[in-house]
Amino acid sequence: MADRKIGVYICTGCDIGNNVDIEKVKEYIDEECSPALIKELPFLCGQSGLEEIKKDIENEGINAVCIAGCSPRVNWDVFDFGPEVVVERANIRELAVWSYKEPDLPPYEETDLEADPLTMMVQDYIKMAVAKLEKIEMPEPEIPEINKTILVVGGGYTGLNAALDAAKAGYDVVLVEKEAELGGFAAKMYKRTPSKYPFTDTEENNISELISQVQDNDKIKILTSATIQRISGAPGIYEANVKVGEEEQTLNIGAIVLATGWKPYDASKLSDLGYGKIKNVVTNVEFETLAKEGIKRPSDGAEVKSVAFIQCAGQRDPEHLPYCSSICCMVSLKQAQYVRELSPDAKAFIFYKDMRTTGIFENYYKAAQDDPGIFLTKAEIEEIVEDGDQVIVRVKDTLIGEDLEVKVDMVVLATGMVPTTFEEAQLEFELKQEDSEEQKEESKEGEENAEDPRLVKLREISCLKLDYRQGPTFPDLMLFDGFADSNYICFPYETRRTGIYTAGCVRQPMGLVAAKEDATGAALKAIQCIESANRGVAVHPRSGDMSFPKFNFVRCTQCKRCTEECPFGALDDDEKGTPKPNPTRCRRCGTCMGACPERVISFDNYSITMVNDMITSIQVPEYEDEGGYRILVLCCENDAYPALDMAAMRGKKWSAYVRFIPVRCLGSVNTQWIAEAMSKGIDGVLLLGCKYGDDYQCHFMKGSELCNRRMENVAETLARLQVEAERVKQVQVAIDEYDKVPEIIDQFVEEIEGFGANPYKGF
Repeated sequence: MADRKIGVYICTGCDIGNNVDIEKVKEYIDEECSPALIKELPFLCGQSGLEEIKKDIENEGINAVCIAGCSPRVNWDVFDFGPEVVVERANIRELAVWSYKEPDLPPYEETDLEADPLTMMVQDYIKMAVAKLEKIEMPEPEIPEINKTILVVGGGYTGLNAALDAAKAGYDVVLVEKEAELGGFAAKMYKRTPSKYPFTDTEENNISELISQVQDNDKIKILTSATIQRISGAPGIYEANVKVGEEEQTLNIGAIVLATGWKPYDASKLSDLGYGKIKNVVTNVEFETLAKEGIKRPSDGAEVKSVAFIQCAGQRDPEHLPYCSSICCMVSLKQAQYVRELSPDAKAFIFYKDMRTTGIFENYYKAAQDDPGIFLTKAEIEEIVEDGDQVIVRVKDTLIGEDLEVKVDMVVLATGMVPTTFEEAQLEFELKQEDSEEQKEESKEGEENAEDPRLVKLREISCLKLDYRQGPTFPDLMLFDGFADSNYICFPYETRRTGIYTAGCVRQPMGLVAAKEDATGAALKAIQCIESANRGVAVHPRSGDMSFPKFNFVRCTQCKRCTEECPFGALDDDEKGTPKPNPTRCRRCGTCMGACPERVISFDNYSITMVNDMITSIQVPEYEDEGGYRILVLCCENDAYPALDMAAMRGKKWSAYVRFIPVRCLGSVNTQWIAEAMSKGIDGVLLLGCKYGDDYQCHFMKGSELCNRRMENVAETLARLQVEAERVKQVQVAIDEYDKVPEIIDQFVEEIEGFGANPYKGF
């Protein structure tokens, strides 16, 4: 920004003025930073404080404002002075005054220091904010010509609801269904589990009404017997090639909802439970079809008077499905009611590991318990054998403490839900796992141009056939289960492909009630993405961010780290390996910036140089026995920074030696920042970020994990500087673990004190 005039405004409210020598702060900032003006005001967030700032903007030409007071997570909407004024917050309340713990040092008057430790801390935070303001440029968003049509893939219950919701919101929809008819499995169901009070009885299947509503809606274009051939582009500017019969159509699409649903687990693998060996052993899916046509015993067509339901058949089992499909218990309760509808004398037996009927559906379970013809017990299946046209089920470890044997006309196995993305996810998982050293050697011998046939198959079986540099499908996220990845905790409909949202059983197992809500959520997310792209801003979690990565291609070495490590596949590349940005795919996490060894990637409001300048703004005492040690904490803005705020608000204290710099994600941390800190004389660097692994909570999916992988590079950087690798440490913290933050910080400070001062201190 040309002709930048910075105004520094220091709040003296919230105990700041009572604990900090404001005059010394002003003198220091004036001498070190030379802002256009610097003022102290009792309450910056009050009407008089805001009016004072606005007056200076109008009369003094201030176009960059440093607010030194509370956390940027507080009053974030108050300090908005229009698009022409850049605002940076210096958190001197939560990160300084409220969390300050008196260090064990001589009185500062007896040292060479010009201010007490708390005042120095406040000086540092304001100077860092001013340093950032001096480098920030106003982002100019790239706004392509946007198409607002939403593509819904899958014409089952979830897809129908998603299409209808998007159309009701005023958006054009293209609904693609591979079968000749709409409805999916829901159209094959006899009845459905309850969706309204009192949640005790099965309901009639109303899927035909939903199909009619979709067919009668003018904003929905329906393509049946259709398959996706290729999807290229980015949010707002997708191009989808769809084959309808023998004809191929090209569609311009804004966002995508994937609602391709599920398929039943392969019951042929459950021979130990009698499937495939005993005629009258069927799956819950097969039984549902029988119920619609009239329940008859498969072996002889006789009327069914008794049925045993075996829960978790091939589920919660490392040899089959490791997860619980959750809805199977509800389905068995529903199907047990079918049996009871046949005859007052009919019996249903449900043997379960655990009965799961969440929330209000507990009423459904209680209704089954009250039915004298339905017997429920926790049990382990010991044996299932054939006895003529009947089946004997032997169980042990029941709730009544006795082993049982029942003879029934049929056995129904409650097999689980497998997402339609299972096969493609499994193949992609295998491709990554089998990338062995032997294969690498083969490619060195000249086979690098021979395409792996498994990659060809992966493109063929992919639901969306994405034309992305990172592959045609969704990347695996954690432990392999085949469901389309998402951030279940924070953004349940998200995938790692911006603009593509999952809903229904392709995301996780669920019933029709949950699927309807899921469809609405995914449709709304698709709309939000389109409207964000239409304004040139980022989607969640950095909603509204107008910045995007800029590349200095002159220095690019085509190392491909940015294209490979981007969690969202935002970067393609050309035949030479030069990155090809797709701005509307980008989530602005900065992972590409952290990955780049040449530091050629930056944002207008977030860059390597900017953070370097903030680090060099920190005052590092020449001798640790005077001003103490200095510890830099690079903290993730999504979990760690809020945890710090909450800890301070609850009166928690930590070492006065630390200085915090928030980062968009630990994935954006470049080793240059650590090298800068060490060469500056800072004694240690703590990387405080979201959890990764099985219990991951990273808002950018892979950022914390990637940062951890890069710690080897950090160790090499420190070795070159002849500094201990242990001076840099990464720690995971969840947003609700604010009570652990002081201990984490103080423990790291103790570790650094054990090493002694950074040998670069004083240079």
